[in-house]
Amino acid sequence: MDNPIEHLQQHLSKLTEAQRKVADYIIKHQLDVAFLTVDQLAREVQTSTTTIMRLASNLGYSGYTEFQKRLQENLRNQSAPNTRLAANIKGMEEDDLWGKYAEHQIANIQDTVDMISREKLEQTQQMIVSANRIICTSVRSGLPVVQYLTHGLNRLFGNTNLIVADLSDWVDNIVDMNENDLVIVASFPRYARRIIDLAKTAQANSVPVISITDSYSSPIAAHSNLVLPCNSSSIAFHNSAVSSLFVADYLVSALAINYSEQTKGRLDKVNAILTDMDYHSVRRTD
Repeated sequence: MDNPIEHLQQHLSKLTEAQRKVADYIIKHQLDVAFLTVDQLAREVQTSTTTIMRLASNLGYSGYTEFQKRLQENLRNQSAPNTRLAANIKGMEEDDLWGKYAEHQIANIQDTVDMISREKLEQTQQMIVSANRIICTSVRSGLPVVQYLTHGLNRLFGNTNLIVADLSDWVDNIVDMNENDLVIVASFPRYARRIIDLAKTAQANSVPVISITDSYSSPIAAHSNLVLPCNSSSIAFHNSAVSSLFVADYLVSALAINYSEQTKGRLDKVNAILTDMDYHSVRRTD
């Protein structure tokens, strides 16, 4: 049985702008879409039923009904593992802000897992491993994500630098990069113009771009070779970095495990230096 969400993600680049808007809504609201009629979905997305029907047809389904049936089957197969956890959190008191926050972030992470396929994660790892130089960049709420990613990737490969786009003259860094390098950007609402300009310039120089953003309809997606959508909603006013940090941490862990032969030598050397520093910094008390 095919996974309609993965199928949708794999065909995003071939969709029209209107169809991408529908696809983005489906990916982020799978449970709702599984029980919406085509007319109801059209109203939710503010598009036409014709656009939705054409989307289903472009994905290889006979129509919206068949797509929805596959989506329902996929959701049934996924629902069992987190039933206990969801039930425990649902039992918390209404005034338990900590519990509500945990519930919200768990839902965010699950949304993110649903939106990013294993194939896309594997492709991300291959692009990182193949790059001669890597630049990670963001501003504001995306900055902790790329800071964490820069530290992890540089520890593994020694070829990654951080650019704070609002503070750095990034043109000097991008101008010498080529198709053998890589730019990783994190961009969340309100999307910074400077980040979009950086990604656009990188692609103009044939530099591959991976974006970590909140949706496939994000303006940064149009200037990215690969998009990793992460649910950034919070229970307050801000963009939450929890889901995107979850993805960043996964990538660092997966690269260390899947490419251990390439990373072990460097990690051993770094560890030896840090261990020696710790040893000599401890004063003897006897």
